[in-house]
Amino acid sequence: MTTELQTIGEAIVNRKNQIAKAVHEDRFSDGVLTEAQKHDFEKVEQQILEVRANFIELFGEALIEHEDPKGVFDKLTTWGKETGEYTYNLGASLDEALKDSTYYREHIWHAIREVAKDMSTAVFFDVLDIIDPLMDHAIYSFSLTFVEAHQKSLENAKTALLELSVPVVPLMPGVGVLPLVGNVDTERARLLMEETLSQAVKLKLTHLIFDVSGVMIVDTMVADQLFKVTSALSLVGVKTIMTGIRPEVAHTMVTLGLNLEGIMVKSNLHQAFKEIQHLQKAY
Repeated sequence: MTTELQTIGEAIVNRKNQIAKAVHEDRFSDGVLTEAQKHDFEKVEQQILEVRANFIELFGEALIEHEDPKGVFDKLTTWGKETGEYTYNLGASLDEALKDSTYYREHIWHAIREVAKDMSTAVFFDVLDIIDPLMDHAIYSFSLTFVEAHQKSLENAKTALLELSVPVVPLMPGVGVLPLVGNVDTERARLLMEETLSQAVKLKLTHLIFDVSGVMIVDTMVADQLFKVTSALSLVGVKTIMTGIRPEVAHTMVTLGLNLEGIMVKSNLHQAFKEIQHLQKAY
């Protein structure tokens, strides 16, 4: 039995390029690519064929080394991780990428049937017990890595968006404005503290205007965070003025009993700017 499994495994290894090409051709036989897509695809096609051949070779090795399966199992885990990230970076979708598994199973088993046609049924069951669990594991490792890469990309995009959502804009030497737009959640509130302090020091501000005309909802968490930011700014010598409090937001703040004592409030940017000019002349 061992010799028969090794014979099948060696045949798969020897035919890996042929099987990879058959998988590749079948996979894209029904695909309709634009000229631009074809051009881009041709740049990576040889790499994809090599990835396919390496994957198929691992199943041949699994049969050759069936008495010590851990080595191939670890190799397939590595393959899944590397290929999952590689495929994600190519811009393919997960559902499209997973369609490959059907073609791999079909063509690997086609090669096995050709080699093992004169072998016993028991051999087929032994091959099945080795090949199918490894295929399932490879797909799992591939999918897990693909999803992790996607989540990481989303998190990076969210972080970049959050950083853009806390823009301290210099108006004149020593004076800047922070226009807040949208809701302030816990994560944005944390970034608000970090970025505002960092930019205030970097721009050497003496006054910072918080314009909240684009903030639809102010609750106790938002108000508390704004108070913390203004307190932290005062410790680095930056005075703050809040502008643009909408009527409905003002009503909510009063209803919640929020205390704005210690925070200078003006109705708009123009009034805040005039107040800063007045304070600077007083100095």
